Amino acid sequence: MLYRNSIFRLVRHYSAELNPPHKPVMVDEVLQYLKPESGETCLDMTFGAGGHSRKLLQKCPDIKLLALDRDPIAHQHAQNLCEEYPNRVVPMLGRFSELNELLKAKGIGPNSIDCILLDLGCSSMQFDNGERGFSISCNGPLDMRMDGNRLPDSYTAADVLAKATEEDLYKIIKVYGEEKQARKIARAIIEARYLFKPLTTTEELADLVRSVCDEEYRLDKLQRKSHVATKTFQALRIFVNNELNEINYALVLAHYYLKIGGRIVSISFHSLEDTIVKRHLTGNVLENTANALPLKYNNCSSYLEQGFIEGIQRTKWKMLHQHVLLPRYEEVEENPRSRSAKLRAAVKII
Repeated sequence: MLYRNSIFRLVRHYSAELNPPHKPVMVDEVLQYLKPESGETCLDMTFGAGGHSRKLLQKCPDIKLLALDRDPIAHQHAQNLCEEYPNRVVPMLGRFSELNELLKAKGIGPNSIDCILLDLGCSSMQFDNGERGFSISCNGPLDMRMDGNRLPDSYTAADVLAKATEEDLYKIIKVYGEEKQARKIARAIIEARYLFKPLTTTEELADLVRSVCDEEYRLDKLQRKSHVATKTFQALRIFVNNELNEINYALVLAHYYLKIGGRIVSISFHSLEDTIVKRHLTGNVLENTANALPLKYNNCSSYLEQGFIEGIQRTKWKMLHQHVLLPRYEEVEENPRSRSAKLRAAVKII
């Protein structure tokens, strides 16, 4: 039985290496700045499919890895990795704002973690599964919940489109999507709701936005044609998952749990994420750090209770590089989804 289990783990290991559900971004840079060493405890706060975590485990044969993710599918990947690396991986299911309680339950206290990784945004396995509702190219229900059905009472993107006022839709698309046609798109969503039916699929929403912005021609960072609904999808995803407030919590908790001299690496994929990370790590956190829209259609309250504000004011970091790091040209050519990545690394000094 022991021999058979060993063979099973070996086969799963090579299968994951050859056919990863998500290709990790800027792996060499992550390892360079996290500098995992023997006997250390590392926290991957955005486990995903475990690409970065696997490299950390391979880099140091005896580090302990804490694997957090809010997505139940990602949590299953973490459990699989736990079987592959027995007694070295601790899977945890939850959002950043749930991390404090999860670590307490594991007996892990403040100032006890050596390095932390934050790989923000959606993973490829979420985009590539049409049933999750994140992708324009894969038709499916307008869900967009990173937690999936773990929190069955949470609102989906379809719920927001069916219930939000025109003004609130405009704010969501304008602020979270940085979409210049936000007013026209919000108006079209309301008209569709009353003249036809509520939008329920990704294809319906993409077609509606295309009809509003039909004359526009947009290019991505690789100068490839970009769908005009991309920013609208981004805005809804950020709102539904309360992503910006969660990132704020993540950075405060990262400082709270890191040892003095502990290292953090963050990879962000759009300007809203990167702005929050940059403000925390450079000590330039504004009063409206969450950039939140506390609307009644979702639980997007700002989390800025007194303890949270005090936590922000106490954080002290030293940047490990002068300028933000971008993926190498060769990596972008091999993995186009890395094109928007921005990496920042810092060490906790107080």
